[in-house]
Amino acid sequence: MDQASGLRKMMKQSMVKVIAVTGGKGGVGKTNVSLNMAVAMAEQGQRVLVLDADLGLANVDVMLGLRVRKNISHVLAGECDLEDILVEGPAGIKIVPATSGSRNMVELSAAEHAGLIRAFSTLQDDFDVLIVDTAAGISEMVLSFSRAAQDVVLVVCDEPTSITDAYALVKVLSREHNVFRFKVIANMVRTMREGQVLFNKLTKVTDRFLDVALELAAIVPYDENLRKCVRRQQLIVQAAPKSPSSLAFKALAHRAARWPVQAQASGHLEFFIEQLVQKPSMYKGVANE
Repeated sequence: MDQASGLRKMMKQSMVKVIAVTGGKGGVGKTNVSLNMAVAMAEQGQRVLVLDADLGLANVDVMLGLRVRKNISHVLAGECDLEDILVEGPAGIKIVPATSGSRNMVELSAAEHAGLIRAFSTLQDDFDVLIVDTAAGISEMVLSFSRAAQDVVLVVCDEPTSITDAYALVKVLSREHNVFRFKVIANMVRTMREGQVLFNKLTKVTDRFLDVALELAAIVPYDENLRKCVRRQQLIVQAAPKSPSSLAFKALAHRAARWPVQAQASGHLEFFIEQLVQKPSMYKGVANE
């Protein structure tokens, strides 16, 4: 076996499933979906890392009531390694916290983008899943993380602006970045039928104008328990495990664990994925070339 084929074999053995949770519009429940799915997957035996990719308006740590001393901005400033800022969340998930109220983090230069990507080579822990909780909108940062992920999860709710913004995001990712497959979560719906109707509204438009494939990954019902958990800085999959939305998140986690891990991720941040799936000792020589 030559060196190249040996490296490919090692990469496949340590492949990380990368899931970007996005939605175009703010307020559709992306972070709730990201964290509840992460904890549900961890409780099912997966080793999960969550990246708060809303680098200017971080909220993952706030939702969990975690005290964070350092965040990704300190890594980019060269003050510490990525591993130094990891915090542990519920069920043992690890979290990469972002910063809040900083325009500099929203407007990263190309060199800072590269620094963020290279930072992941310092991680010593092995992870099965990386869940990227993106910002709202169609900024370059959102597009970068989405096109790098192996699975793009699109969270929508039954509001015209949510559907419009979700369509805009799908349009940009498909036409400009060659992302053609999306998994849709119909969130905060009253009934299963309402969730199916919501999905049909989105696919009716995408089927007409775009060459993409949408899959209904989950229907998450509106749940007053979830609102109470958010106020208490708790996750519903733990605080109310038998509630309707909790059961939906757990079912989603089971399905997500079976999504195939691709041998290569496409897009501008492929280097980001390669850093994650390889051991740091394997990559240090390449990273400096």
